[in-house]
Amino acid sequence: MASSVGTTTETPESGSAPQSPGSTARRGRVRGRRAAIMAVPAVAITAGMAILTAEGALGVQFAISGMPFTVTATELDGTGFEQFGGLDNMAENSPNAGDTGGQVLVVTSAIKKATLTKLCQSVDLGGTNLRIEAGGGKDKVQATDLTTDSTELSGNASFDNIEIGNDASTLTKAGVKGPIGVFSQQADTVHIGDLRQTNYATTAGVFKLPGLKLSFSSKAC
Repeated sequence: MASSVGTTTETPESGSAPQSPGSTARRGRVRGRRAAIMAVPAVAITAGMAILTAEGALGVQFAISGMPFTVTATELDGTGFEQFGGLDNMAENSPNAGDTGGQVLVVTSAIKKATLTKLCQSVDLGGTNLRIEAGGGKDKVQATDLTTDSTELSGNASFDNIEIGNDASTLTKAGVKGPIGVFSQQADTVHIGDLRQTNYATTAGVFKLPGLKLSFSSKAC
């Protein structure tokens, strides 16, 4: 997600061009955002993940579009749960960057095995929503090595054998390790009723969507 940040003095290499004042200001803003991660309490679901390094499960790095999408489910049940803060990065010169510098402060939630009931995902395309629905019948949505990068998450949550305040680099429950020095939590199991997330990225090793329906709609999830 992010690395710890200190104040350093950099000496230009021989023959290199001097940096412009604008370049120095941009670097300062990025350092400030990275420092903010250290204060992100990934405790029960508000704000946070950058790009994951999944050990033994899934290793994915990609530039996000910068367009948030909504995910809802009536129930989520997971085995092997981890959560920590980080940064997602947009493609260079993304039109969605605005004044963010192309970075979004997120919370990464990782679940080793998950089932979701009545999954709905929607993204606002400007006047219409692209909706994906699945798991509304007897068969539930199933995912392994599931990670989500969220800026908002709500619902009615319960955990078994939760540990709060771990260093993210020492997590063991979902096969994902975050950056050293970053606050995190983990639990053996997680249950969330009436789940609602605002996400910027989702990854999974396996994602099974029974009863999949994709459509355009005036209504978001």
